[in-house]
Amino acid sequence: MMLDETLVSDVLTLARAGGADFAELFMEDTLNTTLRLHQDEVKDAGGGNLFGAGLRLLYGTRVVYAYTNDVTAGGLRDLASAVAQARGGAGEVSRSGEGGLDFRKVNVTPHYRAQQHPLTAAKREKLALMKRASGAARVGDVKTVDVSYLDRVQRVLIANSEGLWAEDERVQTRLMVSAIAQDGTLRESAYYGPGASRGLEFFEEVTPESIGAEAARIANAMLRAGYAPSGKLPVVIGNEFGGVIFHEACGHILETTAVEKNASVFGDKMGQRIAQDCVSAIDDGTIPGSWGMVNVDDEGMPAQRTVLIEKGILKSFMVDRVGEMKTGYARTGSGRRQNYTFAPASRMRSTFIDNGNQTPEDLIRSVSHGIYARKMGGGSVTPGTGDYNFAVNEAYMIRGGEIAEPLRGASLVGNGAQDLLNIAGVAGDLSLGQGMCGSVSGSLPTDVGQPHILISEITVGGRA
Repeated sequence: MMLDETLVSDVLTLARAGGADFAELFMEDTLNTTLRLHQDEVKDAGGGNLFGAGLRLLYGTRVVYAYTNDVTAGGLRDLASAVAQARGGAGEVSRSGEGGLDFRKVNVTPHYRAQQHPLTAAKREKLALMKRASGAARVGDVKTVDVSYLDRVQRVLIANSEGLWAEDERVQTRLMVSAIAQDGTLRESAYYGPGASRGLEFFEEVTPESIGAEAARIANAMLRAGYAPSGKLPVVIGNEFGGVIFHEACGHILETTAVEKNASVFGDKMGQRIAQDCVSAIDDGTIPGSWGMVNVDDEGMPAQRTVLIEKGILKSFMVDRVGEMKTGYARTGSGRRQNYTFAPASRMRSTFIDNGNQTPEDLIRSVSHGIYARKMGGGSVTPGTGDYNFAVNEAYMIRGGEIAEPLRGASLVGNGAQDLLNIAGVAGDLSLGQGMCGSVSGSLPTDVGQPHILISEITVGGRA
């Protein structure tokens, strides 16, 4: 897939002929597989190959971006000429030996290497994993099971007019189970879908049976639940996907994509207290095999672990190249994009509230009357302000410091910045959950996460 250095040098030089300060070429060759079982019957069996290149020019902080799926020498030169002319003119390309770029290759050290590469496995092996998950989900009152599988192998090249040259391969696998429990007119659905930047060996550690069983457990537990109360209550939020609230309500406004537009309530809070001492938060691209892992970001910068909040104090934003230029904060290896059709932007990788020194039992015992939100679902967030509304997929009453009856129909309504200040306790059982995050540079695999946390007061939406 990778291109000749002389050609890349010519393309970048031609692209800058219109006066650009900086040029960057991003090329990818991505293969993916998608499979779906409904009631153990194959409903979808697909895949594809995404192959192309994008060219980004910077004129100061102004971005011009174009892309093509014609990666021949002629196609790339035509792209470079077109993007250069976007600012009113293109000159002649500099030939090899006449001022060509001297590339320095980034030493890309993988944080994890796939041991059972998905490209070497037949579809029947992947379907066998799915059927194991489906079988494990058929317990209790579960009547309907859907199982989806995906894998993706993305090979990329990033080269720029500063002489950077970085190549990487990203491997990801994921198995998702949806289970519907039913008893007469009662009906409840549940979902569980872990994934990793690993090969099929991931399903030896997180077995298909455990994935199917977890989806079934939630559906069965919630089937006969009563409706949740409403009002302002203390809430203990579970670990793993419980971190979706921090991700959505706080994470996005800690990206310079928001800060540079003055669209973040945290934009002027660097070095100030934005949470209690018990709260530290991290964005980390280096966790081996994690769903949000990146060896290098999509601007060619090696990944790093970024401390966003340390004991309640705002320490860093997530910063890409343009964000650095506009805000003055140092880049953090956070420039990411869905594919070659998008310019990069500052984006989360694995973003989580870090471990505290309490136990989940400590937090629950401290609540005389409240809610235990064990599993969070989806929701909506107002950009910039962090106001949110999230469904709770699995909830229970807390009475007298003990978990009581299950609840359905619960939602949490709040504001990310305010709720950070209301986190009164953090346990030590950090776990990550996987999802796809959408923003200006497309949809990306990201981890959300946290230990169990206690929010002293939050608005609970319910019917009771």
